[in-house]
Amino acid sequence: MKNLKIAIQKSGRLNEKSVQLLKNCGLDFENYKSSLITTVANFNLEILFLRDDDIPGYVEQGIADLGIVGENVIEETESKVNYLQRLGFGKCTLKLAVAKDSPIARLEDLNGKSIATSYPVILKNFLDDYKIQADIQMISGSVEIAPGLGLSDAICDIVSTGGTLKSNGLQPFADVRTSEAILIGRDGLEDNEILGELLQRIQSVLLAKETKYVVLNVEKVNLPKITELLHGVKSPTVVPLAEDGWVAVHTVISEDDFWGKINKLKSAGAQGIVVMPVEKIIM
Repeated sequence: MKNLKIAIQKSGRLNEKSVQLLKNCGLDFENYKSSLITTVANFNLEILFLRDDDIPGYVEQGIADLGIVGENVIEETESKVNYLQRLGFGKCTLKLAVAKDSPIARLEDLNGKSIATSYPVILKNFLDDYKIQADIQMISGSVEIAPGLGLSDAICDIVSTGGTLKSNGLQPFADVRTSEAILIGRDGLEDNEILGELLQRIQSVLLAKETKYVVLNVEKVNLPKITELLHGVKSPTVVPLAEDGWVAVHTVISEDDFWGKINKLKSAGAQGIVVMPVEKIIM
């Protein structure tokens, strides 16, 4: 069976988590830091390590079958690719920001102003939606210094924590779009068996990341109240304990859901609650 090729960032904010995701899927590969291409030893897959801006184009042209790249890069390059799976990491927001003492406070205030950005396509589409006429200044890096140097009145850039903006005396005032890492694919892969298995592995890893394995003890008389609170992958597993009238309840539950219910579980009689990570969930 012919290997598929997947392109991921060689370096940058998505590289480490992309590599970790593939390794969590049980894929065995090495030398990814010193090579532009590596073969997975135990799966029909080759991994290409590329600049993130090049990944959508490689997939669109069929040089790579798959890619992991930020949604913002896909839109900026205007590549025609298929979205296969949102991956839940690399989340960020493309924001408009101005100097703290700037008179610009609303989107309408940008009319006639200049905006520095590395994302001119996304910014133009956004401004067109709001019928704003502004001068877009394309800058490939260090966008945050543009207002301080008098190159622009505002900037439009990716923000993860906001620390870089703050250190440069800037403050965000509008969101342009959100983004996260996406698994993309070329046309013609709809019935590919290798892709189907890879997607199953990725989805099992992502589902496990969002869930916890929970074990708790409860008196049997209180069991109905506990099981009503625990809606996991399936009905909870109930195991009798050595102490008469007590049972252990095992289940898998969303981590967010669990922390929202912990006090209710305790009020319902749950004791000795143990929470453990889940490595994989195969549906």
